[in-house]
Amino acid sequence: MQDHTTQEEIQWLDSIPKTDSLALMTSFVKTPRFIQKTTIQKTSQNLIPEIPGFQVEHWNLVRLSRVWLLTFVSDFPKDQCIQTIETLFDTAELNELVALFSALPLLPFPEVWLPKATDAVRSNMGFVFDAIAIQNPFPFQYFSELAWNQLVLKTIFNAKPIELIYGLIERKNLNLAFSTIDFVKERWAAGRDVPANVWQLVSLYVSESEISLIERLFLSEKEEDQIAASLICSESNWNSFQSLFIKYPKYKEEIQKRKWDWSKLSIVFK
Repeated sequence: MQDHTTQEEIQWLDSIPKTDSLALMTSFVKTPRFIQKTTIQKTSQNLIPEIPGFQVEHWNLVRLSRVWLLTFVSDFPKDQCIQTIETLFDTAELNELVALFSALPLLPFPEVWLPKATDAVRSNMGFVFDAIAIQNPFPFQYFSELAWNQLVLKTIFNAKPIELIYGLIERKNLNLAFSTIDFVKERWAAGRDVPANVWQLVSLYVSESEISLIERLFLSEKEEDQIAASLICSESNWNSFQSLFIKYPKYKEEIQKRKWDWSKLSIVFK
C-alpha cells in the first residue's frame, strides 16, 4: 500500500492505535478525510497473497485503507471482533459497506458474515453487489449452491462480467446450467442477446434436447456466438453435438490447437 500513498497518508495510517476498537472504527469512518481516492491501476501482488482470488486492482485508496484497517480487527478476541464489525455494518454508508464486504475474505468467523454476504447479493445497490460478487473469493469459499447460483444469475442479468467471479468454473453445477438455459430462452424470446461466455455455464450439462439452441448459436452473425457453439460441441460427448460440429467446422481446428477457450472468448469479446 505504501507504493500508492503519500508520506502524510502513511503517517496518518501509522498513527492509528491498532489495538483500540473505537479508534479503528473512528478511523474507518474518517478515512476519506485523510486518504485520497486515487485508483489503484496495477499492483505487483495481492494485498494478502495467501488468499487466492483476493484482488485490489481498480480499488481506490480509501477502500484499500479501510480494508487494511479491518485486518487489525481480526486480532481482537472473538466477541470484540464480531461486535466491532457488526457496529460498522449497522452504521455504514454506501462506500463503507463496499469496504466491509470487500474485507470479508480477510475476516475470521466467516459463518457470522455469511448471512450479510448472501443478503448483499439481493441488494439493489450496484456497488455493494459488485463488492461481494466481483473478484471476491468469499462466495466461492462459503456460499451454498443456491446462494452461489443466485449470485451468478444476477451478475448475468445485470450485464456484469461473469469472468470476474472468482471460482466460476470450479462451481459450475447442473442447477445453474438449467437456470441459465431458461434465462437464455427468455432473453431470446424477448429479442435480446446473451453474452457468449455465459454458455460456459451450460457446456457440460446441455442435453440433446437443447441442440436447437446450439445450432442457433452457429447460425448467429456474431463470431463470439459461433465460437461458443464450437466450444460447447468440443466439450460434449453427445453424438448429435459431434455431428453438429462436423456441420459447422469453422473453428474446430483452432479449438483443437487451443487458440480458443472460454477465458480467451471473454478477453477478446469484452
